[in-house]
Amino acid sequence: MASDLTLESLKSSAPESGFFADRQWLWSPRPFQLSKKERKTLIGLGRPLNRFQHACESIYRRSAAGKLTPWVSEILDAGKPTWLVKHQLSSAENDVTPRIIRPDLLLTEEGFSVSELDSVPGGIGTLGWLSQRYGGAGFDLLGGTDGMLEGFRSLFPNGAEILVSEESADYRPEMDWLAAELGDAFKTIAAEEWTGGEKDVYRFFELFDWESVPLARKLADRGRVTPPFKPHFEEKMWLALFWAPALRTIWESELRGSHYRRLRELIPKGWVVDPAELPPHASLPGLDVHSWDEVANFSQKERRLVLKISGFDERAWGSRGVLIGHDLPSDEWAEAVRSAQQDFETQPWVVQEFSETRLVEHPYFDPESGVERIMTGRARLCPYYFVNGDGETSLGGCLATIVPADKKKIHGMRAGILVPCM
Repeated sequence: MASDLTLESLKSSAPESGFFADRQWLWSPRPFQLSKKERKTLIGLGRPLNRFQHACESIYRRSAAGKLTPWVSEILDAGKPTWLVKHQLSSAENDVTPRIIRPDLLLTEEGFSVSELDSVPGGIGTLGWLSQRYGGAGFDLLGGTDGMLEGFRSLFPNGAEILVSEESADYRPEMDWLAAELGDAFKTIAAEEWTGGEKDVYRFFELFDWESVPLARKLADRGRVTPPFKPHFEEKMWLALFWAPALRTIWESELRGSHYRRLRELIPKGWVVDPAELPPHASLPGLDVHSWDEVANFSQKERRLVLKISGFDERAWGSRGVLIGHDLPSDEWAEAVRSAQQDFETQPWVVQEFSETRLVEHPYFDPESGVERIMTGRARLCPYYFVNGDGETSLGGCLATIVPADKKKIHGMRAGILVPCM
């Protein structure tokens, strides 16, 4: 459909405070168009991802209890404070999982590729406003015009306090907008200033940042908080562990067959960078080498791989702890792999296969002239799934980030387009 949205109408209707501190993006006259197949995939993905998180919880707890091989919980607990490990294993936290699930989906020629599963996602307020604006202009959006607001409200029928730490302060404006739209029962508070109370809490800070929140332990013990104080859910290594040969039969038993097959189609192969010496006859599955030292010496053609810090670190969110193998000089790649091996005991890293994204074309407004132009770029889609008290998932909306074709990392940037999906 033709859009009557202009650069001026979009910018003038946005909150004066914006959505991200000191961040901007390119505005577009229309949402990102999905195919029927892509729409069907996204609508049906919430349930498998929710079951995946419950399977992660089960595998972690069984490993910690000695009912499965202990190495799983040992690497997930690496570098974590003792109190957090004990807390996430307490009986009160049994099978408690995050209630907002946001995968980062790269758009490839074959379909979607899950690069990350975010349990503390930004963008909720931003997509909520974008959905209202583009939905109000008549576009048929995935999740609808108010899907993000209603999805968040469904988690907290009696309202909630949204705690935003200084580390996450860039996202405070969008959470302020969200709380204002939801009404008086919701409000944002600096996490460092939280003094207690009985109101439900949405925790908008990563757990590596817990020491900056004076009453973090009290909040964890009090409960009624989502996402829960369970650092294993903030580890990227779960996507790598999904491909661990030693865990295959366990994943198959934890997941329904159709869910297991769907996830194998979507999750790129991955490995935990564990420097343990292998037997002479063994190799790293799928990499066909005997050690990570050999991976460090891969040629540029061989290293179409992504090296990521797994979690519990300030570099583990955004794109700060992400290295693209074939985009680095050989000496920098070798040093990064060696450093990742050295960090294993306290800060594990993971490697994923690089997913080649397909090129898309999308219109945007020139930020100076307001003239409509076309970007040839690469897209990342972020659907937001809300899990209600009965464990049912609903799709609130989907945010597309489109960046110029020469960018290897797809994330919010001044040169990128942010729009909802239709």
